[in-house]
Amino acid sequence: MTKLEIFEPDRRAIPYLDQGEGFTVVLLPAEGLNIASLGMLASVLVEEGFRVVRIGNRRPSGDEAPVTMHDLAQDVVEVMDRIGLPAESWVGGHGFGGAVARTVAHDHAGRVSGVLLLGVAAAGPMSEDATQALRTAFSDTDDADGLEAMRVLAGDADDLELAWRLFSGTRDRAVMPMQRAALAATPEQAWAPLPAGLPVLIIQGSDDQVMPPANGDALRDLAPERVSSSRIEGHGHLFVMTDPVETAGAIEDYLGWD
Repeated sequence: MTKLEIFEPDRRAIPYLDQGEGFTVVLLPAEGLNIASLGMLASVLVEEGFRVVRIGNRRPSGDEAPVTMHDLAQDVVEVMDRIGLPAESWVGGHGFGGAVARTVAHDHAGRVSGVLLLGVAAAGPMSEDATQALRTAFSDTDDADGLEAMRVLAGDADDLELAWRLFSGTRDRAVMPMQRAALAATPEQAWAPLPAGLPVLIIQGSDDQVMPPANGDALRDLAPERVSSSRIEGHGHLFVMTDPVETAGAIEDYLGWD
C-alpha cells in the first residue's frame, strides 16, 4: 500500500501511509508537521527492508471535545489494529510525535515492543532563539526569514534552502492548537517516564536547540541497560529531513535488520 489512507472512526479523520514489508516501525510526525515530513526517512527504511507505517494527527473538525495525549495515542493504536500490525512493532516519533509514542507505550502495554524517539520532548522552556525560530517558521513568512529560522532549526545542514522547502511544504498548522491543548491537558507523568520494560532508541541532532541532546541523555541515564542513544552530528531539530540516511542507518544498526 503506497496511497495515503484516511481512517475515520467516530468522525476522526486520521491519515496514514503503509509502505514496505519486514520488521514494522510506526512513525509519528512532529508538532505542526504532516507525515510527508517523515517521507525521506521512511523511503530509506523501506529500501533497507522495513515496513514503515506513518500515522498523522486526526483532523480538527471544529466541534470536537478537547483531546488528551491518551486520545492521540488511542488514534495510533486504532490505526495499528485496523491494518493488523504485529505486537512486536516499534512505535516512534519526531519531537511531539515521540511524546505520543511514549503515551502509546504507557497506555497500551504489550501492543509495541520498543520505542523510537527522534528528539526528546521535555518540560521546561526552550531557548529564546529556538522559540523565535519556530514562531517564524510556522508563520506566513518570506523565504529570507524562513532561511534564517532554518539556521536554528536545521543546524549545519548542507542545504538550508532545501531544509526550508521541505519544512514549509510539510507544515500542518491546523493541528497545532489541538496538539498543544492535548499536551497541556495531560499530566507529564502520564507520558514522560520511560515505559516499563521496553527498549528505547533515542536519536538526536547534536545541534538541536528545540529539544537539546541533554534531554535524551537524561532519559538514557535513567535506564542505560535498555536505553540507547545516537547523535546526528552537525544537524539540528530537523535532522530527520536534513539527514534521513544517517538517521535510518542508526535505526537499522540498532534493530539489526538485514
